[in-house]
Amino acid sequence: MKNLFINASPKKKMSVSANFCFLQRIFTGGTAVRENLRNRGDHERILGRMKDADNIFFVMPLYVDSVPSHFAAFMKDAETFCRNNDIYANVYVISNGGFIEGNQNRVLMRVIENFCGRSGLSFCGGTGVGGGVMLNVIRIMVFVYLGLFALRLVTGVSAADAAVVLAKQLATVLFFYLGVLFCFIRMGLAASKGKKCGVMFTRALMPSFLFIAVADIFFIIISVFQGGIFRGWLRKHKAE
Repeated sequence: MKNLFINASPKKKMSVSANFCFLQRIFTGGTAVRENLRNRGDHERILGRMKDADNIFFVMPLYVDSVPSHFAAFMKDAETFCRNNDIYANVYVISNGGFIEGNQNRVLMRVIENFCGRSGLSFCGGTGVGGGVMLNVIRIMVFVYLGLFALRLVTGVSAADAAVVLAKQLATVLFFYLGVLFCFIRMGLAASKGKKCGVMFTRALMPSFLFIAVADIFFIIISVFQGGIFRGWLRKHKAE
């Protein structure tokens, strides 16, 4: 079984889609090839990969309740290419948005399903994830916890006590990811058998009222350091 994972996030580093690509590959049997789709220059290479794929996983962020614009351009080329080259691969989708509700990805799933119908591909389902950015931040915290674990050992804390703290922290991360992991495992098993899994929706397992508060703080910090006053102060201005 040949699986093609297409990361359609425009981000080059630390994207949620790249994280989900990695996780889905773990739970999917067969051989795996990963490609990044960011612009038209990637189309020819990726379309060539699609010729040999049994399963194609499109992994992307949710933009305005639908697919990113560069992926819409890819679908136009892919539709003609698949028809002309008799490509009948199974298609699975992973989409994620900043909204906490996973079903916010419903329209995107229908867009991909319609694309498959016109291209001759078989739409086998997918997973719409809510709170994708939050899950990405939580994923990064794993490395922070491991660093704190090492620091505790260096500062004289017993290995047993440090391990207990680390286990609790990792269990918390796992809890937030349980819905995503369940859907990815189910989708991976279906893909390994060439079957449909249907469209599933999940989210970061965090109460909505808590998610909103944490998300507000996070985006305020991001806006200040990436698009706000500090960036304006430090940015170099070209002489006119």
